[in-house]
Amino acid sequence: MSKKTRIALLMLSIVMALTLAFIIPSGALLDEERYKLEDEIWAQEEDLLSFIIPSANAEELLTPLPIDFSPGKKPIEENFTDEGYSDPSIRLTLETREEDGVVWRIAYIQIASPTQLRTATAGDLRSSRVALISSMAEKYNAVIACNANYMANDPKKTSFEYRMGEKVRNKFNRLKDTLIIDENGDFHILTGENKAKQLEAFENAGHTIINAFTFGPALVKDKQLQTIPESYGYNPKGREPRIALGQLDSLKYVIAHAEGRRDNSDGATQQELANFIFNLGCKQAFNFDGGNSATIVYNGGYFQNRSRSNERAQSDMIYFASLVETEGN
Repeated sequence: MSKKTRIALLMLSIVMALTLAFIIPSGALLDEERYKLEDEIWAQEEDLLSFIIPSANAEELLTPLPIDFSPGKKPIEENFTDEGYSDPSIRLTLETREEDGVVWRIAYIQIASPTQLRTATAGDLRSSRVALISSMAEKYNAVIACNANYMANDPKKTSFEYRMGEKVRNKFNRLKDTLIIDENGDFHILTGENKAKQLEAFENAGHTIINAFTFGPALVKDKQLQTIPESYGYNPKGREPRIALGQLDSLKYVIAHAEGRRDNSDGATQQELANFIFNLGCKQAFNFDGGNSATIVYNGGYFQNRSRSNERAQSDMIYFASLVETEGN
């Protein structure tokens, strides 16, 4: 297929995608088909970029980030929209749903390199220092960021924690689940009382721990919806603000946030959060610190109904970064 033909087909695909939004009634285009169409357009965009950008320059743009606490590349400001963000290394789509009295904020993220899924802390790894997620997101050039498990808030320090390849502590909590993110950006969830054996299997498979969190509960494990224990964590059956991070596929993720304690949104139970993110198609999904901690920061503001005045300072965050070199980097 000639280059001109590929460009023409790309333009036609984009026009068709935009036209469908107006021709087909809201909700008529199934999510699965919509995401499939978006993936096809994304693949064609990448092919087009390889034609427009010289190969040496394209390789430079997509150089992986180091596994350390350095920030990501500064996002391209004009690429932020109300619907999301896109550059040659990352595609982000935002969605808001209202279901059964709950406002759900959903962020779908696709990245080019596992190094773009990163963590940051407010201070030294073992310190109790805290900062606003919004401040940390700005400092580390996050395209989008969310809170993690507030690891400095665990007085017993009985948890398994790694950040950007560095061990914080490695004591498994018998009562809480553990999420490990490996060198490929893949999620591995450890549950039950034999976590050491599960970790051994992980290591025997040749994987490396990049980030690890103790919190939970596990919401989806190995494509299986989990039944949440009745006594897991704080108020598991109560309707609270909740936040979860899930893996849809290789280098594809979703953040789901249930707004709560508001007139227009009741919040969700942990099981409702599990059901919701499972239905989004997650292979793995993990609950993080909810309540006032639940925060999504996007483009210098919040992808939720909150303000800086009521944001809770925390010790750590998870964020997605760009690889694209710009004049500001």
